[in-house]
Amino acid sequence: MPRLSRTVPRYRKHRASGQALVVLCGQCFYLGPFGTKASKVEYDRLIAEWLARGRRPLPDPVEESGGITVVELIARYKRYAEVYYRKDGSVTSEVASILSAAKVLKEMYGKEPVNDCGPLRLQAIQQAMIRANWTRKNVNKQVQRIVRMFRWGVSQELVRPDVAQALRDVQGLRKGRTDARESAPVLPVEDSMVNATLEHLPEIVADMVRLQRLTGCRPEEICTIRPCDVDTSGSVWAYRPQSHKTEHHGRERVIFIGPKGQELLRPYLLREKTAFCFCPAEGERKRRVKLHEQRKTPVGYGNGPGTNRKADPQRTAGAHYSTDSYRRAIHRACELAFALPDELRKLPNDLPETEKRDRRIRASQWRAQHAWHPNQLRHSAATEIRKRFGLEASQVVLGHSAADVTQVYAERDMEKAAAVMAQVG
Repeated sequence: MPRLSRTVPRYRKHRASGQALVVLCGQCFYLGPFGTKASKVEYDRLIAEWLARGRRPLPDPVEESGGITVVELIARYKRYAEVYYRKDGSVTSEVASILSAAKVLKEMYGKEPVNDCGPLRLQAIQQAMIRANWTRKNVNKQVQRIVRMFRWGVSQELVRPDVAQALRDVQGLRKGRTDARESAPVLPVEDSMVNATLEHLPEIVADMVRLQRLTGCRPEEICTIRPCDVDTSGSVWAYRPQSHKTEHHGRERVIFIGPKGQELLRPYLLREKTAFCFCPAEGERKRRVKLHEQRKTPVGYGNGPGTNRKADPQRTAGAHYSTDSYRRAIHRACELAFALPDELRKLPNDLPETEKRDRRIRASQWRAQHAWHPNQLRHSAATEIRKRFGLEASQVVLGHSAADVTQVYAERDMEKAAAVMAQVG
């Protein structure tokens, strides 16, 4: 197999015509008489445009007239997004959101020229998302991602500027003025629910829940804490995450840990400085040791410890919990703590489709009432801090740049309002 070359295509002479020539991605571009200044200027221009497009083919006259289709635009924007939306060397969840929006666009207008996509078609895409039961806020975000894709196409000379500008004029869905479903607000979780769940959580995950409830940090921040990120020199420890949500805005994130949190975290700091404190592999080892201690079969009989494990399992415990695995562990504990009915836990394959659909709906309704997720712990901490110390203190602890954002997390103290009105009104 020949070795790939990253060199720039050279300025060449076409002997039959005497013109200068350059070949870019299999396309031949004639530059004018060989050796002239004008041909070399044209060569420099084409090479600069080709490099700016990421060494991809330059648009041909058909594309310039509007021939490129929506599918081609999506494919090119996907390649760009996988390079642009990265954090710590990995593709972020933004790419998956872009592809979700692009899927609707592709199904409806994939074969159409990009320059034929106007405001009416974008509104039709909005209605398709509403029919798919997407929430109003999600529809607005996904439509904006589609508009952003067309704006990128303008910067690459794939879409006419007036097309992208017309799409930007499409208004988002307003609350109470559309058939789109409204998303339920994220509310604080009651401490009684958390305490009932803790009994059914693995030891490590239970400590994660307790520490997040005390500090009000984000789920991803509790999952990736390391000893080297925690400054233990003061009476109040300072945890600076290696990566956080707003780092691309140039903001610093500091999470302060008081005495109660220090007591929880201290045993997990006794490891390599760059190792993650809350390690699923460590939790799996503890679980197996506990199972071995509860073993009823004599050790000399049956399977020995570790002998019945797969040599090459498809999934293994990682170095740290992800936000998804952290949430799933909590949901499993909620199902045990609040007794999810057995008929809703696992659906037999021989059930009719109508019965399966009915049970899925009932299971979803049950989880909406009994299950909670890690983000609610952040809301609980914010509400308690606001109640005791005020909005500004809650804003600083949560790491928000504006108090308006904090008010979304910290519920207002209704008891205080009731006490005031008891005296005033």
